[in-house]
Amino acid sequence: MLRDVALRVTRPRLAVLSAVYAHPHADTDSIIGAVRDELGGVSHQAVYDVLRALTEAGLLRRIEPQGSVARYEARVGDNHHHVVCRSCGVIADVDCAVGHAPCLTASDDHGFQIDEAEVIYWGLCPGCRIPTSS
Repeated sequence: MLRDVALRVTRPRLAVLSAVYAHPHADTDSIIGAVRDELGGVSHQAVYDVLRALTEAGLLRRIEPQGSVARYEARVGDNHHHVVCRSCGVIADVDCAVGHAPCLTASDDHGFQIDEAEVIYWGLCPGCRIPTSS
């Protein structure tokens, strides 16, 4: 994958890719921890640089739901969306609801050629919902 996007294959890049594939929607600190578990001492800046390079190359996607730190995922290129728990912050993928990318038709595109729509659904995950008594 790295060679396909003209990036050198390095141990930090492989470790970051592995961490993101193993932990979808992981935040940077979690990725740094996983990379350090695999490689030992690696700097925060090295991981940040790798995340930036992999995101710019299209191998990773950075998402940042309102009120959350940046998170990374390896599911790219399909214009899927996310559902976020308002309580615990867990994030899950939601496939595109209607049609082909960009999935939603803007009521007024203001002359833009739209190629992506980003939708975040908010609610409570099953673990955070309080059962209602009948």
